[in-house]
Amino acid sequence: VYAPSLARYDRVIVFSYVQKDLLARLGVPPDRIAVIPNGVDTEKYFPGFSPIKAQIKAQRLFVYQGRISPEKNVDALLRAWKQSNLGNDCKLMIVGNGPLASTLISAYSSESNIIWMGFVADEQQRISILQGADVFILPSLVEGLSLSLLEAMACGVACIATDAGADGEVLEHGAGITLSTHRVAAQLQTLLPLCRDQPELTALLGKKARERVIERYTLSQNIHQVEQLYHQVVQQHNHYLN
Repeated sequence: VYAPSLARYDRVIVFSYVQKDLLARLGVPPDRIAVIPNGVDTEKYFPGFSPIKAQIKAQRLFVYQGRISPEKNVDALLRAWKQSNLGNDCKLMIVGNGPLASTLISAYSSESNIIWMGFVADEQQRISILQGADVFILPSLVEGLSLSLLEAMACGVACIATDAGADGEVLEHGAGITLSTHRVAAQLQTLLPLCRDQPELTALLGKKARERVIERYTLSQNIHQVEQLYHQVVQQHNHYLN
């Protein structure tokens, strides 16, 4: 739908090389496509102490943070969580709101180890939740590049996400665990007990996640790349005018 219009722009910014290749195949000139991923403030989002697990009486904390809507596929996570039966020492915290929230809360209200936080407006509280989490899960069917995923990674959380959009590229080569968008619940049913029983594994994944963000996805890198791109476009226009 968008490709014919995008082909007429001076530049098109996408999040990943996968998206660049897709637009190029649809007719957007490759030299007009700039790959600039989202960035996160790693001085604000960092591994640190959090009281959240003590407050909710959890030994292991799994977190989803984002919209509760069909494309986010939260139902697959909830089904996998219920079927895995990880025990009362493990908690799943759902942070966010959306059109499916009331339906899913009703369907899973009997699960005492699922905590529905709703929308959390306070950024420091969201950071504290991530700092206390052991595993961040993003079961989306459709994504661009999830800022919530990058924030969790910056906080040193082990991350599991589908390969929707650019998220698979973010977690490649050991920075996290990537799922196929097909049969997400079945894959999570295998991974959830593993993440419960292997704290050394999740700690290592969290360390690698933080390293990946610092390497590729900082806010300062994002701003610098956008500024450079604008500078290039202005220079080209000035050259044509002269």
